[in-house]
Amino acid sequence: MAPKIENADLSNAEFLNTRLSSAIFNDVNLSAARFVNVNLSSSHLEDVNLTGTIIRNANCSHMSIEDACYEGMRIDGILVTDLLQVYRNQSS
Repeated sequence: MAPKIENADLSNAEFLNTRLSSAIFNDVNLSAARFVNVNLSSSHLEDVNLTGTIIRNANCSHMSIEDACYEGMRIDGILVTDLLQVYRNQSS
């Protein structure tokens, strides 16, 4: 049986060469966490707060974002809301 960790404070912990595949994170505070060289392929993020998050040098192929707030979100410096507006205007 997989270990279950509850009500733990692992603030400032460092995980090196650690396998957490298929782990479930529920009601977890990862604010200000830093992920470097992390494989999140086929991961599912739901009800997450990504305010102020920076994603750099990422492979976003076949990635889907649904039912999200795009206010102030930028891709390569371009506001996503502007991109969506142009797309919708050209599609109509």
